[in-house]
Amino acid sequence: MNSIIQNIQQEMRRGTLVLAVLTQMDEPQYGYSLIQALSRQGIDVEQNTLYPLMRRIEKQGLLESVWQIEGNRPRRYYKISELGIKVRAELIKEWNNLRSSMTNLIGGV
Repeated sequence: MNSIIQNIQQEMRRGTLVLAVLTQMDEPQYGYSLIQALSRQGIDVEQNTLYPLMRRIEKQGLLESVWQIEGNRPRRYYKISELGIKVRAELIKEWNNLRSSMTNLIGGV
């Protein structure tokens, strides 16, 4: 039973991770700083999950990136694009609709 619950929880988290990332990208962030920001909000994500996700949503046009050198190491900074802002707004609407529906289904628990 625990493995079933863990699998379903993982699927639920995976489904909300894009929205969680987009909410944190108004200011440029590199991967590790984003991991920390999400963690402070109770969303723990591993590097091997986050970096491919960020590359994928950049290819979709939701993020933009630039390389910057800090000290002697380059870092890729990501920021939400204009399209990403529009998509995020629609995803937030959908999230709120789902939350309301689930609250009704669960009975306000």
